Amino acid sequence: MEVKIPELGESITEATVGRWLKSVGDAVSVDEALVELETDKVNVEVPSPVAGVLEACCAAEGEDVAIGFVIARVKEGAATGEDVAVKEKEATPPESVPQEAVPQEAVSQEAVSQEAAPSGKVGPGTEKLMKESGVSMGEVRGSGPRGNVVNRDVHQALGEKKATSSDSVSVLREVVRDRKVDSRGEEVVKMSRLRKKIASRLKEAQNTAAMLTTFNEVDMTRLMAMRKRYKDGFEKKYGIRLGFMSFFVQAAVSALREFAAVNAEINGDEIIYKKYYDIGIAVGTPMGLVVPILRDADTMGIADVERGIADFGRRAREGKLKLEEMSGGTFTITNGGVFGSLLSTPILNLPQSGILGLHKIQARPIVNDDGEVVVGQMMYVALSYDHRIIDGREAVSFLVRIKEMVEDPARLMMDI
Repeated sequence: MEVKIPELGESITEATVGRWLKSVGDAVSVDEALVELETDKVNVEVPSPVAGVLEACCAAEGEDVAIGFVIARVKEGAATGEDVAVKEKEATPPESVPQEAVPQEAVSQEAVSQEAAPSGKVGPGTEKLMKESGVSMGEVRGSGPRGNVVNRDVHQALGEKKATSSDSVSVLREVVRDRKVDSRGEEVVKMSRLRKKIASRLKEAQNTAAMLTTFNEVDMTRLMAMRKRYKDGFEKKYGIRLGFMSFFVQAAVSALREFAAVNAEINGDEIIYKKYYDIGIAVGTPMGLVVPILRDADTMGIADVERGIADFGRRAREGKLKLEEMSGGTFTITNGGVFGSLLSTPILNLPQSGILGLHKIQARPIVNDDGEVVVGQMMYVALSYDHRIIDGREAVSFLVRIKEMVEDPARLMMDI
């Protein structure tokens, strides 16, 4: 049975083969994952539609495949003795020939031939690259799973051809330059689809929106004292740690109700005012930044928000977030403070018009209402906004509103 690349999302037309989770000849069960694909949003696994044996892997790791492409073939039914015998036969190396029976020259030529000849398959994308580069099958060595030839093998073979060519001085200079680079430890790695999408969206935000950032600082002393007092009881009751992000989510929702333009977006020559509050929480992962959405955050309590954020963080690191969990959103909060950032200017998550940046909490001297110099637990906060839709007065007032509620948690609890 053919296994095809399924529909992965409204705007996704192709994916990259990340890694094969099964090898040819492996027994697979229904819905067992065969291969992991990288998209410009999340990594997804393609399951087997039937129980049986994996007969063929039709694309190599690192290869781009379109939606609907036949990525694998599965032979339905349990693995038979014949299947296992064939697999064992393929895995058994040929009988060795005594070294003295073969001339040394023949051994050398055979070794070169075996080293040059790829032992695996070549996917359509890699085959096209070989044709365009003028690289033949005998010039590549497959480094993919089961000896499959992938794009990086073609680039390496092309570099070796240049290195052995003496047609021009420019080629020789290139070789010398490349060797100097290699000796200093540079590594060329293809950008993942997620990283390319992040780069594209950030550049789009800079080119599209009239971005401006306003700053303020929040005295976290009272909130930290309240958290210290109740965190053990909170964790005992709800089974989740009490952090600070949930308070900022609730403060943001309250401020968004008051300043509707910050929760709106521009669509052509129209402004769409959102009457719901879907808050995006930026999460850093080994693959890049993702922004899962807390839907209807205005209906969520502190415990619900903390539980949702913890779940997003765990599944983001495991690559198990779903596409629908990262679509939409009316406003975003990003916390660079967890990495030690003291101040930053966050970039908008289009088509949203505002993003709140949180930063590291530091003990600093401040003057209180009585004119005394005391030590405060201070955090810089930043609001980047689209000046096309949000005026400076609204942006500053929005950030002041958040400051007031966080500095006085009682106002936050009573939403005043």
